[in-house]
Amino acid sequence: MSTQPQWDRPVELLLVEDSPIDTRMVEECFNRIETPNHISAVDNGKKALVFLRRGVEYADAPRPDIILLDLNLPKLSGFEVLAAVKKAPDLKSIPVLVLSTTDNEKDINRAYQMQACCYLTKPRDVDGFVDLVNSIEDFWFGRVKLPVQAPAGSRSHD
Repeated sequence: MSTQPQWDRPVELLLVEDSPIDTRMVEECFNRIETPNHISAVDNGKKALVFLRRGVEYADAPRPDIILLDLNLPKLSGFEVLAAVKKAPDLKSIPVLVLSTTDNEKDINRAYQMQACCYLTKPRDVDGFVDLVNSIEDFWFGRVKLPVQAPAGSRSHD
């Protein structure tokens, strides 16, 4: 499905994923969709927070429009990253889509209690990843109105 972007720039995604295979699969699937997008990927929870806070190595990092977050991460878990994002006034409006291999009911409930926007189970094959990314494009890029980012240098008022 062709979607009309809400803005005149690519959708900025932050993928927090420690599996190089899953990272590559997600990136390849997002490269196939019609909606222009840019993926920044980090492989652990600590790097995710440094990226989001624009630490030294990520000083020029774009603010993501959406975060795709694995739960089972080294350094800091996905739950710890989710908690930090939702506590930070300047980050809490970013939609967090949990993307995990587990469909454990406790993890699902905990993610929603911690204000994840949705919980998606990673597909086991290429076709499943393609379908999942197409669904994300249709819903998150085509139907949902995402928060508008403040221009660089301006301060948001929460």
